[in-house]
Amino acid sequence: MTSADSQEFLALFGAERRPDPYPHYRSWRERHPVAAVAERMFVVSGFAEATQVLREPAFGHPEPEYLDPADRLPDQPVDEAGRVVRGFLSLNPPDHTRLRRLVAKAFTPRMVEQLTPRIEEIAAELLDRAPVECDLMTSLAKPLPVEVIAELLGVPLDDRERFAEWSHAMARALDPPLLQHPGTAEPAIKARQSFVAYFRVLAAERRREPGEDLLSALVAVSDAGDVLSEGELLVTLTLLLIAGHETTTNLIGNGVLALLSGPEGLKPLGTEGENAARVLEEVLRYDSPVQLTARTALRDTTLAGLEVPENSQLIVLIGAANHDPATGPSPDRFDPAREPGRHLAFGQGIHFCLGAPLARLEARIAFRELARRRPDLSLAADPAWNPTTTLRGLSTLPVTNGS
Repeated sequence: MTSADSQEFLALFGAERRPDPYPHYRSWRERHPVAAVAERMFVVSGFAEATQVLREPAFGHPEPEYLDPADRLPDQPVDEAGRVVRGFLSLNPPDHTRLRRLVAKAFTPRMVEQLTPRIEEIAAELLDRAPVECDLMTSLAKPLPVEVIAELLGVPLDDRERFAEWSHAMARALDPPLLQHPGTAEPAIKARQSFVAYFRVLAAERRREPGEDLLSALVAVSDAGDVLSEGELLVTLTLLLIAGHETTTNLIGNGVLALLSGPEGLKPLGTEGENAARVLEEVLRYDSPVQLTARTALRDTTLAGLEVPENSQLIVLIGAANHDPATGPSPDRFDPAREPGRHLAFGQGIHFCLGAPLARLEARIAFRELARRRPDLSLAADPAWNPTTTLRGLSTLPVTNGS
C-alpha cells in the first residue's frame, strides 16, 4: 500500500480521460494497487486486493442512520425505529441475508428465462424500426432494457418514458461525493420521490389485483411468515430500476463500441450471433458498465498485509482491477475471441449482482440480433460519454449499417 495525492486520484476521472481511462488506471494500479488518498480513505485497484474487499466480511457497509422526522425528505422510507431503509446491496448480514432471500424468491431464474421470447421480440422490433444511420443508444441500447424492466414490473406502456427519466436522474447521483458533478443531487432526489410515490400507488393496485409480473410477486413474497415492508419494497424497486436499466444500457453500448472500434466490426459475434455469450464476457471485463463500488472497514483489519482502521472508506476501482494482468494476458486489449476469464463486473461474494442473469440475457440477445440484422454496422461519428464515473456508458453512439 502506498500514499497518493487525492488530486492525482481525482484526475483519473477527468473528462479528457473518459473515452479511454484504462491506460491511466494501469499507471495508477502499478504504483498504487492499494493507496491511502485521505485519512481513513483507501483506493483499491489491484484484482486480488479488490476481490478480497468484495468477498471478506471485514468489509461491508455502515449501519443505516436514524433520521429525525424533521430531517426526512418527502417519501423517504424509514423503518419502525426511524432508520433509513436501504436496498440489500447497502446492508450487512443478517439484514442483507433476509432481504436478498425474500427478493430472490420473487426474482427467480425461471422468471428471467421466461422473458427470452419477449426480449428477442423487442430487440428485433427496435432494430427493424431503426434507420440505416442512427444513434444506437436511442434506437436500441436505451429502450430495450427499460422496456424489459418495465414489462417485468408491470409498468403501463404510457408511463415508461418517465420511468426511464427517473432511472437516469437517480443513476447520475450514484457517484461518491468527491466525484459527483454539481447539480446532480436535486434532480435525483426529485426523481426518487416521484418514483416512490408512483410505485406506492402501483403496489397498492397489485395487492388488490395481483398479476403475473415481478411487482405482484414482490408484494406477495414471504419466507416463514416474513414479508417485505412497504419501505423495503420501494427501495428494492428503485434498485431493480437502476440496475436493470442503466447498467444494461451501458453494457450494450460499451460492447458495440468496443466491437466497432476493432478491425472486424461485428464479425466476431458470428453470422447468427452464436459467439455473443463469449464476446459479452470480454465486454464485461474490458469496459465494465460499473466502474467502481464502495465498502467500509467494519473492524480494524489488514489488506495486502497492511493496516486498515475500522470505519475506513474503500473505493474499489472495478474498471482498473478488471485490467490487472491477473485476469489474463494483454488485459488492456479488447479481444472478442478471448476465452471467458475472471472479472469483477458483477461484484463478488454476498453482494454478487442478483440481476446478472437478466443483464447477460438482454445483452446477449441484443448482440445476436445486431449480428443478424445489422452485420455491416460501423461507426458514423465519434460517440459521446455520460458525465458519470460509477456507471460508465455512452450518451450517443452514431452508427451506420453501411448500405
